[in-house]
Amino acid sequence: MNLTNNEKKVLYGIVKFPNYNDKMLSEKIFLKQSTISAIRKRLKEEGYYKIISIPMLQNLGAEMLVLIHTNFNPVIPLEKRIEITEKSIEAYEEIVFSMGEEDKGFSISFSRNYTDIGKINDIRAKTFGRLGLLDREYPKEVIFPFEISRIYRFFTFAPLLSNLFGINDKISDENLFKIKKANLGKKEVGIFFKFLENPEASLKEIAEKAGITRHTAGRMKRKFFDDMLKLVAIPDFSKMNLKILSFCHLIFNPKHAPEHEEIKKIIDASTIFFAARNFEYVSISMHCNYESYKFHKMQALQKIRENGWEAEKYIIRTFSIDKAKIIKDINFLPITKKLLRG
Repeated sequence: MNLTNNEKKVLYGIVKFPNYNDKMLSEKIFLKQSTISAIRKRLKEEGYYKIISIPMLQNLGAEMLVLIHTNFNPVIPLEKRIEITEKSIEAYEEIVFSMGEEDKGFSISFSRNYTDIGKINDIRAKTFGRLGLLDREYPKEVIFPFEISRIYRFFTFAPLLSNLFGINDKISDENLFKIKKANLGKKEVGIFFKFLENPEASLKEIAEKAGITRHTAGRMKRKFFDDMLKLVAIPDFSKMNLKILSFCHLIFNPKHAPEHEEIKKIIDASTIFFAARNFEYVSISMHCNYESYKFHKMQALQKIRENGWEAEKYIIRTFSIDKAKIIKDINFLPITKKLLRG
């Protein structure tokens, strides 16, 4: 990774504070505003990060976050599997992200109810089974209803970069998807989509795209952020020398399970996704090498033992970042339109 110390500071700052302008970021990371402006421009042009808008779908009609993970028959090439599933499965609005390797894969979905996600899962299982894609197991689903779940990290890369860059900073993990029901009028829905589709657009640009005044755009922005929209900065994995992605689904013995917030003890700097409910969690972490991954795994199991908890069952799937394919990159627009337009 050929970044200077200042470039590392700025990239970390952008990822931790994606909604900050150069002046605000200057006050946080103690670099000149002009330095930050120049470095930000260079990092953006070279593809070191991208900014996306994540809608708070728990406040817009979605009831649950769902993860599906499974093993595949390695005889079927990944490209052939993608060709099969792109139209029959990945096209569904509920699926916002999916990733796979030759013999395994996972997806992240948001759904209004279980009926909608259940239909997709039935089609998925039927398609996979008919074409011989499954490897002796039915796709596993993990459901996190927002009312009874906590999502502490969701494409949260600041702790990982802090660790990679040797930047000493404290990270406070709170539930990112707290429920606070939102109401949008018909005109507001259209403006909301413009903010969702154009995360880095200025108020002037949003106003022009939506056909409203800049003053109205500013008022709408204050209304939408943070209960309905959040900005997230995602670094380019390959440029960070990250080699392994680990997907872990663990189910606790109900007699020996963590109480509510206690489960956060398992989260470490490499964790970019962590969702939990009573008796189970899913974590996704990223690592530079096998030793880092192994340390992360052993540390999590050690914390479980130290706290007197008991893992009844767990599945860990590791992906080579160089070999794996992002089948459906993060896209919230279809499910958001489905929820808001009915």
